[in-house]
Amino acid sequence: MALQCGIVGLPNVGKSTLFNALTSAKALAANYPFATKDPNLGIITVPDARLDALAAIVNPEKVQPTTVEILDIAGLIKGASKGEGLGNQFLANIREVDAIIHVVRCFVDDNVIHVDGNVDPIRDKGIIDLELILKDLDTMDKRIEKLKKGTKGGDKQELKNLEFAQELRAHLEGEKPARSFTLDEAFEDLYKELYLLTAKPILYVCNVDESSVTSGNEMTEKFRALVADEDAEVLLVSAGIEADIAELETKEERMEFVEEMGLTEPGVNRVISASYKLLNLITYFTAGEKEVRAWTIQDGWKAPQAAGVIHTDFEKGFIRAEVIKYDDYIALGSEAAVKEAGKMGVEGKEYVVNDGDIMHFRFNV
Repeated sequence: MALQCGIVGLPNVGKSTLFNALTSAKALAANYPFATKDPNLGIITVPDARLDALAAIVNPEKVQPTTVEILDIAGLIKGASKGEGLGNQFLANIREVDAIIHVVRCFVDDNVIHVDGNVDPIRDKGIIDLELILKDLDTMDKRIEKLKKGTKGGDKQELKNLEFAQELRAHLEGEKPARSFTLDEAFEDLYKELYLLTAKPILYVCNVDESSVTSGNEMTEKFRALVADEDAEVLLVSAGIEADIAELETKEERMEFVEEMGLTEPGVNRVISASYKLLNLITYFTAGEKEVRAWTIQDGWKAPQAAGVIHTDFEKGFIRAEVIKYDDYIALGSEAAVKEAGKMGVEGKEYVVNDGDIMHFRFNV
C-alpha cells in the first residue's frame, strides 16, 4: 500500500535526523535552514512483536514484516504560503502525503541554530499551523469562486455545496485546522476533493534532549497542554540519541542502549507504530513453513479486499477465508491444535478483517 506520512516542521528542529534514524537512509542533516530541498522517501519496517512470536512457533524459512513510507519534507518558514523559502514546493510535498508527523524542537543547544533565534515550540507550532491554514484558505477561495459560478443556474445542490464551503472557510479563518471541522457526511466527497493540508491526521513528535526522553521537560508540558483538545498523539523522542542507536550493529546492542536510557523500546519504534495507526492501517498475518508474513490493509476492509493485497486473483476468485485469532494461535501453539479445538473460523465475503488475524484464503480463478 502506498500510503505515506510526511515529516514537517521548521528548519533545524531535527526532522532529517529523525528520518535518518527511522530509515537509515542517511538524508542530509545540516545545521542551517533548507538543508533538505527535495523530499526524501524512506521505506520503514513496522516493528511487531506478534510477527516474532508467530515465527518462533512456525519456524519458517522466511519472515516478512510490513512497511510504511515516510517522507522527509524540507523545513517550512513564516511566509511559506506566499512562496517564502521555496514554500510552494514544500507545501506541495505536504499535499501529497496522507498524514503528518509534526516535529517540534523542545531542547536548547547553542550549537544548533534556530531559524527564529530562540527555542519556543508553541510559537513554532503556530507558525506551521498558520502557513498550512493560509494555504487552505487560498484553496477554499478558489473553490468558492468556482461554486458561485455553478449556482447561477439555481442548482440546489450547488447552493448547498457553496454554503458548506463557506462554513468550512469561516472555520479555517478562525485559525482552526480543517480536521477539527464537524463534517456532514453529505459533503464528504467534496471535502476529500479539496485535499486540504490541515485535514490530514497529525502526530506530534517533541524532539528533546537525553535527560528529557522519559519524563519530558517544561517545554513539552506546555506543548501537551496546548494540544490537549486536539485528536493527536504526542511522543517524546531524542532524535540525536535515536541516530546513535541506529548506528549500532546488532539488535542486542540497540536494546542494551535503550534499556540504559530507561526505555523499553527505541523511540523510532513508537514513531513508526503511531504513524501506522495514524494512516488507519492494520495488520493481518499468513503463517506457513515457507513464510510468516505481515500484510498491511486499511482498517475496515473485508476479507476479499484483504486477499487482494496478496494477489488480485485472490480477490477476484475469493471463496472463503479461514481465520485464526492471534491469541488462540499463541495459546494453542499450532494451526493443527487450533483446528482440533474448533477455534478456526470459516468466513465469507462480508467478514471484516481484525488486526492480528491469521488468514488463509480459498479462491478459484
